[in-house]
Amino acid sequence: MDHYVVISADCHAGPNSPVYRDYLDPKFRAAFDEELAERQRIIDDRRAETRRFIGDDEFQDEWFGEDDEGNSLHDLGLRGGWDAATRDKELDNDGVCAEVLFPGPDAVTGTMGAPFGAGFNPVATRDADHLLAGARAYNRWAAELCQDSPDRRAGLIVAPILGDLDGAIAEIRRAHGEGLTGGIIIPPRWTGHESYTSYAYDPLWAVCEELTLPVHCHSGPAPHEDYGDVRGWMSVYGYETIFFTARPLWFMLLTGVFERFPDLKLAITEAGSYWAADLLWRVDMMATREHGMRKLVDAKGILTMLPSEYFDRNCKIGSSNTRRREIGRRYEIGVGNIMWGNDFPHPEGTWPYTRRFLKDRFWDVPIDETAQMLGLNQAEFYRFDLDKLRPIAQRIGPTPDDLGQTDESVFAKWEPVKQAGRPWLTGREAVVAVTD
Repeated sequence: MDHYVVISADCHAGPNSPVYRDYLDPKFRAAFDEELAERQRIIDDRRAETRRFIGDDEFQDEWFGEDDEGNSLHDLGLRGGWDAATRDKELDNDGVCAEVLFPGPDAVTGTMGAPFGAGFNPVATRDADHLLAGARAYNRWAAELCQDSPDRRAGLIVAPILGDLDGAIAEIRRAHGEGLTGGIIIPPRWTGHESYTSYAYDPLWAVCEELTLPVHCHSGPAPHEDYGDVRGWMSVYGYETIFFTARPLWFMLLTGVFERFPDLKLAITEAGSYWAADLLWRVDMMATREHGMRKLVDAKGILTMLPSEYFDRNCKIGSSNTRRREIGRRYEIGVGNIMWGNDFPHPEGTWPYTRRFLKDRFWDVPIDETAQMLGLNQAEFYRFDLDKLRPIAQRIGPTPDDLGQTDESVFAKWEPVKQAGRPWLTGREAVVAVTD
């Protein structure tokens, strides 16, 4: 049987921090040297506390323990963060043909960020000029990485739009010209700046539409200042970072951004996809002024379609490590809206056990729908050339047999749910039991 073309919508890359010096404009290098000295102090402190910070002994043994060749998963992941040959080998072992590249390879110690706080959730350590310089350094480095195995990589552009929108737009054009064609990353939180309902961002949306660059929000942000130093704060953070990551979606969806820019694309990445079904139900109910919404006389605003229709046309979810419950709600979310990812090289993803996870999650899912979520949706959204990826898939990609999809009779249980689709629109309800 044909092999699946598996494309990860969520991977991470970046060099050891000192490497960025060579990619910085010269006038910023002295300031970066100062930052590196402070960063080294933080690294030393974190190394002493990492095992206590992580807490779970089983995870520690798995992630930091060495194999017969003296490698740990942590070390392999970091090496793959900047070394293209190691990266391709790890992707091959995982059965992944192609990837979408975000910054930030080390999600455990968090010490490998771009200069001056630039990254997928920028927190400026200096002024806007320095933040833009740090973004430019990352983009230059990432463009070089993407030149190795270019058919397998879609690199994203770091563009700190909140500090200097004009400068960020100029950097988007420059980085796109150097080969970063996967899209741009914007901060999900805009503290101290206008929200994404503002027309001030229209020049940004216009250039992204012009260059066919999807806009991305990636998980990570949350109001840490609210948590305090108490046990359990990590659970609060882990829960509500999903909310803050997805928040720009409904700001843009409900206030006409996709009405004004019909070809603009947006992806919410590594924030799950379970919430999307209830979001779409709720916003459609508001737009149609269902009984409980009748007093909201202007809920639809300037929209000419249902919010769920804009979602289907303009949005996707980078649904890293997709769970069974999310797959069970795929007809409400939209099969065409879910883009699986392995989150390489982060420990919360499926690498290096992706083949095992895919079998566990997709064994009873119809083959055509599996193909969409594992790669075809990503290929369309990021314009990967499937003709160039299929030979790679034939070499490394899993087959339906590998995923346990050997008995087509098990697919039939989904038919009532598929027919129900989005029940608030079809008027049909159906339930199927899905185990986690």
